[in-house]
Amino acid sequence: VPLVESGGGSVQAGDSLRLSCAGSGDKFSLYSMGWFRQSPGKEREFVARITSIRSTNYADSVKGRFTIFREDSKNTVFLQMNNLKPEDTAVYYCAASGGGTYDRENNYAYWGQGTRVIVSS
Repeated sequence: VPLVESGGGSVQAGDSLRLSCAGSGDKFSLYSMGWFRQSPGKEREFVARITSIRSTNYADSVKGRFTIFREDSKNTVFLQMNNLKPEDTAVYYCAASGGGTYDRENNYAYWGQGTRVIVSS
């Protein structure tokens, strides 16, 4: 499942961004899709996950500000990010999983190349 992220950019604190992740293939709708991020000098961390039946999970740091949703007809998953903070600055990756613990990278078999988000104060 090749994945391609887009939508990153440089914004001010308090602004919003919507990231997109486009996949391919006829099995996209069967995958749980996750977003992870990696800030400079830090390990990659879980951000959000949506299952094939649209159950969602979020990291505590983004709850209430970020929303993950998907449009399977377009093989696309989105991450709507509102009220961005400087600490949200990172490279954001989307990934596809067949199952398992939602916040574990090892459970995601397919990854995009990442899109960079920079939030200035």
